[in-house]
Amino acid sequence: MSKTDKKSPTSLGDLLSGYDWDKKKYISREWQDYAYRLAVALDDLKNKSLYMKLAKETPRAWLEEAKNFVKDAYEVKSKARLFMWKLKEIRKEKKNEKKK
Repeated sequence: MSKTDKKSPTSLGDLLSGYDWDKKKYISREWQDYAYRLAVALDDLKNKSLYMKLAKETPRAWLEEAKNFVKDAYEVKSKARLFMWKLKEIRKEKKNEKKK
């Protein structure tokens, strides 16, 4: 990747304008908001409830690591599928670290 391929920084206003604030129904906890934003980032709003469960029960660092992996991937068919695969790999890795 050459230096000219890098994107310029996006302003905070531009980032926030992408969200439909009225569409967030019944979100009262921080983890619910995080799960919704995760579903949007993965283009998988039909499985919001799955991300709600993950956000509530899975360590945030693991979710962030998997999300960043997907974000850095090039030409992904299914971001959600890649996210779940990476999360599974992270869980295996952490489980093996515990055994040692």
